[in-house]
Formats: sequence, C-alpha cells, structure tokens
Amino acid sequence: MGTVIRLALPLTVWLAAFSAVYGLNGWLCTTGLGDATARAVLAAAVLLAVAVQAGLILWLRRSDWRAAGPVLRGVAMTLAAVALIGTVWTLVPGLMLSHCI
Repeated sequence: MGTVIRLALPLTVWLAAFSAVYGLNGWLCTTGLGDATARAVLAAAVLLAVAVQAGLILWLRRSDWRAAGPVLRGVAMTLAAVALIGTVWTLVPGLMLSHCI
C-alpha cells in the first residue's frame, strides 16, 4: 500500500494544487480585491504548491524502498519530477496573465 501512495501522491498533489489555485483565482475575482493583493495571494499559493512538490521529491528520495525495489523507486521519482514540472507549467502562466478577464 505504501508503494501505491508513493506512486500516486505527486500527481494527486498536482491535481489538488491546480484546482485550488485556479479556484482561488476565480474567488479572488469575485471578491473585488485589489490587483496587487490578489496577485500576491496567487503567487504565494503557486510558491506553496511548488514547495510541496519539491518536498515530495525529497521525501521520496529519503523513503525506504526495500520492499518495492529499484524499478518502482525510479517510476515514483519520475512521476514526482513530472508533477513538479507540471505544477510550474500549469500554474505560473496564471500569474503572468491578467488577473480577472
């Protein structure tokens, strides 16, 4: 069971971060918060998501993989790297575009 969690967790965290950040963007548009404040909140959310993904990579590197083997460790590390790249690729453009269209 631990191996399944190690394999699924990075992409699940990416999915949750993607949903949370773009949901937060929509909510900030409806609240009428100032553009600078809303961008700061979104930037903090994106940085938190990237930090969590990087923390997952560190956690996976330090995990005990004796029961799973080196192949599953490699797959889990690859999925974690893909999730980190996906987090940056999908969340950073939201900071560069207009806050509320």
